[in-house]
Order: sequence, then structure tokens, then C-alpha cells
Amino acid sequence: MTSALFYDRLQFAFTATFHYLFPQLTMGLAALILYLKSRAYWTHDVHCDDAAHFWTKIFALSFAFGVVTGIPLEFQFGMNWAKFSTFAGGVIGQTLAMEGVFAFFLESTFLGVLLFGKKRLGPLVHWIATVMLFLGSWLSGLFILATNAWMQHPVAYAVDNAGAVHVTSLWGLLTNPWLIWQFTHTMTAAVVTGSFVMAAVGAYYLLSGVHADFAKTFLRTGVVAGAIATFLLLFPTGHHAALQVFEHQPIKGAAFEGHFYTESGADLVLLGQPNMDTLKIDNPLVAPKMLSFIIHKHFGAEIKGLTDFPREDWPDTMPLLYYTYHIMVGLGTIFIPLMLTAAVLLRRGRLFQARWMLWTVMLMTPFPYIATTAGWMTAELGRQPWLVYGLFRTADGNSPLVGSGNVLFSLLGFFGLYLLLGLLFLFLFFQTVARGPAANGGLPSSKPTG
Repeated sequence: MTSALFYDRLQFAFTATFHYLFPQLTMGLAALILYLKSRAYWTHDVHCDDAAHFWTKIFALSFAFGVVTGIPLEFQFGMNWAKFSTFAGGVIGQTLAMEGVFAFFLESTFLGVLLFGKKRLGPLVHWIATVMLFLGSWLSGLFILATNAWMQHPVAYAVDNAGAVHVTSLWGLLTNPWLIWQFTHTMTAAVVTGSFVMAAVGAYYLLSGVHADFAKTFLRTGVVAGAIATFLLLFPTGHHAALQVFEHQPIKGAAFEGHFYTESGADLVLLGQPNMDTLKIDNPLVAPKMLSFIIHKHFGAEIKGLTDFPREDWPDTMPLLYYTYHIMVGLGTIFIPLMLTAAVLLRRGRLFQARWMLWTVMLMTPFPYIATTAGWMTAELGRQPWLVYGLFRTADGNSPLVGSGNVLFSLLGFFGLYLLLGLLFLFLFFQTVARGPAANGGLPSSKPTG
């Protein structure tokens, strides 16, 4: 790997990771805001309408930062990845353009309606605007994920005489089998993030003794949605996403599990450290034969190991890939009993008085972000050494005229700028939360009893 290619990859990884902190919240909140707004419209509940308006302001804040941090990603295709853009621009350009023309403008237009038309437009118009905001947000995710799904599993393309690829069927591109489970898994993860954030704000209000009515609504909505989403994150979306990895990218699947040698009745590694010198897992804690059962529904099924494939086709950061995969799966598994416990306490009428659980819910807020970051690292590191799996290698895709010093200079600039943007976002977010929902003029509600 040349130094320029290393910095190209590091810069895109950093900017993409930072950017995705914001869309995952907006996509998750879009579904929760739609629920609150629908409840307000059908039951004429002013309280739910005020709750939805409060979270629309949080949505707008995250949306604005998502736009600012998303633009540099597309510029990098031309600046840092010129050869890749020449090769695949005829495919990825279409889905990226559709995201901008259709989803982004739909989302931004109706966000403006919700923010500035609260007193000017009727409840029906507001509800329709919320539906369109949800559709725009999730369509944006669909088009971006269609781009990534094609890079993971290329379909509906043809190679021209110049060696570039073009779309042969737009419908085929948008119905890529890889996209189905990637989209549902990613959107479910976004709902988990939105649910954790909403529940955390509710827990903070209850612990602080302010906005008690809104706090209970936020907690109730976040916990119920989170409990459902965490289960769906594991099954069916996570399970089927893993199945298609082992079917279409067996090298990536073997790297996930640190599975070096082909065997029947393969164990599922729960803990351990991959040793690239001995090609073994050190200090392993395993579930016997469970990997074979999970993938093939048979305890004695054969799972191919990494040594069955050429070493040059292995992910070049295999230990990091192994750890990010296990962090993602581990945190996703922890989320289930956490939200289930909160849901049980809610059902029994004890959640609002259980300060230990309120503290737990509030302090768990960063972990969905860690899990989704680890998940995207897993997907992208596992695709290496390919930019387009099986078609175009990463080493062939960067810009030959952009030196390592130039990329490092811009990377350091992104580090500094994004640090300031991150601090600004946190300041504005906490300021919005401190002001509270609009009801009662932002004054604290009575303290909860108990």
C-alpha cells in the first residue's frame, strides 16, 4: 500500500464516519416523529404535537450538520478517487444524483414546513409534511445504500470498450438482493439510535425533575421503539445480512469470525484475539458448532476458512475487522436485555421511579453510535481489497496525481474542522435540550412523584 493510498483511505473513513453520526439520528427520529405526529393528529393530543415539534428541532439540527459534513464526501470521489470515479461513475453517479434530487429536496422542503408552519398550517398539512419528511429521510438512506450495495455486490451493469461500467437496468440496481437486508438492517439501527437518544433525554428530564410529562412520553416512546428495534436488529435483519456475506463474500465472513481453516462443525468465537502469525485465535471462548448451525442450519455443515483463499484477497486489516465485527455484535446483543428490562419496568409502572435504570438509559446514549460505527467499519474493511467486490481493487482506484502530502494536509484540516463542528453540535444540542419542549413556555413541569 502506498502512503498516498493509505491517507486517501483514512481520510474517506474519517469523514464518512463523522458524517454518519448525524444521518443515523435523523433517520431514526423521522420514524419516531411520525409516530408522535400521527398520534397527535388522530387523537387531537396537543401534548404529542408539542413533543413532535421538539424532536423536529433536534432533527433539524442533526440534518444541518449532516448536510455540511456530507458534501466533502462526494468531492473526494473526484479529488482522491479519480480512477474509481472514471471506472464506476456511470453507476454510482445515478444513485447519488437521485439521493440529492429526490430525497434531499423532499426532506429539506418538508422540514421547513414543519419548523416554520406550526401556527400557519392545519393539522392535516402538518401530518402530511411529517410523512413526507419520513419518506425523504428513508429514501435518502435507500439511494446511498443502493450505491454501497452495488459496491458490495455488483449487479445490473455492463463494461464498455473503455473499461468503465454502466447501468443496464435501474430497476435491477435498486432491487439488488444485497440492498434488501443492508437497508433494513441499517434503518433498524438508525431507529435504535433515535430511540436511545429520545429515551435518554426523557431520563435526563426525570432525573432533573423538569418537564415530567414530556419526559415520560419520551421515555415511553424511546423504550418501546428501542425494544422492538433491538430485536429486529438481531433477527431477521442482522441474521440475513450475515447469511448473504457468507454466501457472496465468504472471505469476509471467515474474517468476521477469525475462521482460518475449513472445517465441519465450525465453532462460533465469542471472545479471543486473532493471531496472524499462527493463524489461530488466542484465548478463545467459543460456542461449539454454532457457526455451522447459524449459517447452514446444521451443526455439521462445512465452513470455508481463510486459508482456502489467496492471501492477497484477504482483508488487509483483518484483526481490526475481527474486532469491529465483535464490537458491533456484542453491543447489539447487550441492547436487547437493556431495553427489555426497561420495557418490563415500564409495563409494571416502575420505570419512571427506577433511578438506576434512568441513569443506565441516559449513560448508554453513545453506545448505539459506537455500534453503528463498528458496523460500517465491518462492512467496508471486509470488502477490502476491493472497491467494487470482484471487479475493481482499492489499490487501483485513487488519484495518481494527488500526493500523500496533499492528502495528509487536507486530512489534518478535516480533523481540526470536524472537532469544532462536533463541539458546536453538542453545544447546540444540549442548549436545545436545556430549553426543553415548547409547552408551558419552556418552564419546568412539576416534579414526578415517587
